Amino acid sequence: MTMPEGLPIIDTMIGFPAKDMKAQYAFITQQTKDKESKEEFAFPAEYMFKKPPDKEKALQESDDPVAYTLGEMDKWGVAKGMVGVGGRGEEGAESTGEEAIERHPDRFFGAVNGDPNEGMAGIEKIVRAYETWGVKAITMFPAGCFPQVAINDKKMYPIYAKACELDIPVFVCTGIPGPRLKFQVQHVEHVDEVMYDFPELTYVSRHGCEPWTELMVKLMLKWPGLHYSTSAFAPKHYNQRIIDYANTRGADKVIYAGYFPMGLSLERIMTEMKNVPFKDEVWPKFLHQNAERVLKL
Repeated sequence: MTMPEGLPIIDTMIGFPAKDMKAQYAFITQQTKDKESKEEFAFPAEYMFKKPPDKEKALQESDDPVAYTLGEMDKWGVAKGMVGVGGRGEEGAESTGEEAIERHPDRFFGAVNGDPNEGMAGIEKIVRAYETWGVKAITMFPAGCFPQVAINDKKMYPIYAKACELDIPVFVCTGIPGPRLKFQVQHVEHVDEVMYDFPELTYVSRHGCEPWTELMVKLMLKWPGLHYSTSAFAPKHYNQRIIDYANTRGADKVIYAGYFPMGLSLERIMTEMKNVPFKDEVWPKFLHQNAERVLKL
């Protein structure tokens, strides 16, 4: 049950170093109210993670963020990474993703952020990213929208409909968010209505679904298109209910995602990953096969 050597790994949430993290995450801190988030944190959820000062300095001083991330991927066996393209407004993030795909199309592929507050202009942005970059998914952060928009809000429905039309999945932050934002818009119970109204939709949760993981497992049993990804969680903190589900009826539903460089290093992820008790037959599905199927890679 130890993680096998040599399996290809697809990371469905990876990014790049940024010299000005505060500018990159201004879209979140524009609605936070506590002093730490506003003035002290470089990364809005950094209170949840530990980062060695030398690693932080190396990330901030990198002159070639694409090369830095690619070097980490090579070192830790990550074959491909899903990165943001198409523009969301935070400084530099999507343009770096576009540069990465241009330079290394065999290693990076794109996802575009869906913002329900943008209305039809947002739908046009998704289509443009699909036609320009061949994006494989739409990403959504309901609690990070300004103003916030619930997972099942009807302003979200044009994005879900477009995902179905383009036949690409949505990756949606689900559960209590790490940044100090209100959580109700990301309650797992909202997912049920969305899957009922869009049975053709492929929905992949991000960021753990906690504290409603048990509910998420019940919903994954119910809805064929519903999946779970492990983004923002170090492997030693993977929820035991998710591990049990992957080892039984959910082998096709659980997808690996990291959180580099936001809160976790690939070194920490892959070092801890060896101790996750997945069954032998689950590992290839978790590390790459489920992502390949869902994202049509």
